[in-house]
Amino acid sequence: MINKHIVIIEDEVDIQELISFNLSKEGYKVTGFLTGEEGLTGVIELKPDMVLLDLMLPGVDGLEICRQLKKDSNTEHIPIIMITAKSDESDVVTGLELGADDYLSKPFSPRVLVARIRSLFRRLKAKEVTSKSIIKLTDISIDPAKFEVLVQSKPVALTLTEFQILHHLAQKPGWVFTRDQLIDAIRGEDTIITDRSIDVQIVGLRKKLGESGKNIETVRGIGYRFKE
Repeated sequence: MINKHIVIIEDEVDIQELISFNLSKEGYKVTGFLTGEEGLTGVIELKPDMVLLDLMLPGVDGLEICRQLKKDSNTEHIPIIMITAKSDESDVVTGLELGADDYLSKPFSPRVLVARIRSLFRRLKAKEVTSKSIIKLTDISIDPAKFEVLVQSKPVALTLTEFQILHHLAQKPGWVFTRDQLIDAIRGEDTIITDRSIDVQIVGLRKKLGESGKNIETVRGIGYRFKE
């Protein structure tokens, strides 16, 4: 079994060594960086399983590192736990809005940190299993593991973007998704996605699904949903 690799970006040597010691004792592979620039470069090169990110760093601060990692399709999937000594909760809120997954305020117990890391890995694993489950609605079957769509047991050829839109809508029948939410769901592709292109993709998707395309409903002034 390959150990999970965790990168620590923390400029206080004592804290970084304490975290590294405790994580290594738990069986994790650990790499540490003392500056924001080194940490950002290291994460991009190493692509670890998780990043522990101090917000107060010399040079590039933690929020900017989080922003850059989450806008890069090669690193946006890497979970981030923020470590902060700041009392201003606005920094934590900003980090979470940028895509960070959790946070810890200094001082903290190493046991609590390890528990948070384990919990986050479990949540991500559960989410991964759910996202790969086959969805069957009316006469449509969607298999995300194979990128396969069947309508009345017959395969339908969809583009990657069409598949992502259909899969996102079908995961929550009856829920209304705005165009911006659909754009966020398929972000990271080389193709620039806009409100107008979402509408075009929906038209093409309905056409390919034939009569089953009626299950994708337009909610005027808001967005789209898969019929409940």
